[in-house]
Order: sequence, then C-alpha cells, then structure tokens
Amino acid sequence: MCDSKINGFMKSTILLVVLAILLTNQAYAHKLISHDDSHRDFESALDIPDHKISWAIYENLGVNEAKFYTFDAKKGDSFYASIVVPKIEGLENYAPTLVLMSENDSITKKVIYEKDFPGTEFYEPFGQVTYWERQELKTEIPANGKYFIIVTDEKNQSGKYSLAVGTIEDFSVEDMFILLPKSWIETKFFVNDYISISILIGIIFSSLVLIGLLIYKRKRKA
Repeated sequence: MCDSKINGFMKSTILLVVLAILLTNQAYAHKLISHDDSHRDFESALDIPDHKISWAIYENLGVNEAKFYTFDAKKGDSFYASIVVPKIEGLENYAPTLVLMSENDSITKKVIYEKDFPGTEFYEPFGQVTYWERQELKTEIPANGKYFIIVTDEKNQSGKYSLAVGTIEDFSVEDMFILLPKSWIETKFFVNDYISISILIGIIFSSLVLIGLLIYKRKRKA
C-alpha cells in the first residue's frame, strides 16, 4: 500500500476521533481539574482558577475526611456549585455536605441533601456514566476575597462524588485534543469502569499493529 493510502487511513482515524470529541463536547460542559488528593485542610486547598468557568473534580472521600477547595471572588459575583454521586452499588444513600466559607472563617452557605434516596438520575454521555443528583448551591458572593469550598460527610461514611463549580463553558482547541480524552480516561477510573479502558487500549494497540502491517507490506512490495 502506498504512503498516500497509509496517510489517508491515519488522517481518517484522527478525523473520527476529533469528530467524536466535538460531538460530545456539548454534553460534557465541565473541564476536569486533576489533583493529587492532598487538599485536606485550608493550607493545602485545591485552587479553582476561575469560579465562573465550569469545572468538575472527581473525589474519593474517606471516613472522617474533608476535602478543601479555594477560589478568589468579587462582591456580587454569582456562584454555582453542585455535587453528584456516581450510580455505583453501595452509594445509594451517600450524600456529603457542601459548605461555602469566606476567608475569615464565616460560613456563607451550608448545603445538605434533604431529598429522597437514591435520588434523581441523569446520564452523562461523554463518559457514559449515570449519576445521582445531590445538592446544588446558587448564591451571590457577599464581599471581595478568598473563599473556600469544603466537602465532608457528617454521617462519617466513605464514598465517591463529583464536585462541579461554575457554569461558563470554556474549551479551547487544545482542550479538545488533550483535556477531553484525558477526562474520559479519568472518568472511567473514577467509576471503576476498567472494561472500557481495556477496550480502548485494545483499539489503540490494534490500530498501531494494523498501521505497522500496512507499512511492512508496502516495504516488501517495494
């Protein structure tokens, strides 16, 4: 097979991947913030670059633990945050508490899930994951300064949750090629979906083998 056909095959494969990302971009409104799980107090709080941009953070929360996040805001800014829990066996009654606190340690808002369990379901097409909705917080920032989001479970349970902050979608071309694929993989690890990861690895490996065989055959015919 000539170089032009091999290049055409590779370009077609890349195009399909790009199209898939573009189609799912509308469904996946949040940019994922990765972390090393060290944000367990005010000093180590995970920084949220811009609280207005739509972010998502995947978390595992142990018994008697709390996770801390921080951001800067101005008086009058609108603020949005919500918690969802992946639909996984054992998390049906899991609902950590969401707290918004100012830098001077005054609690601005404390939100507890007060609806029926297991909760309203919604399906997220990008990661092919179903979640249970928990609480959401919509408020106005009362003063300029640094703020903290604290998530803890007052029932001393352990579990998984996804924290969403902000509402403005802000994806660059670079995000489509790097952040979104990385987010898909992290989503699968978050919900323990190792089968999908194995399938992806198999597809990538098979594609590389196929390309290698095509190149090998071409060289033998040369």
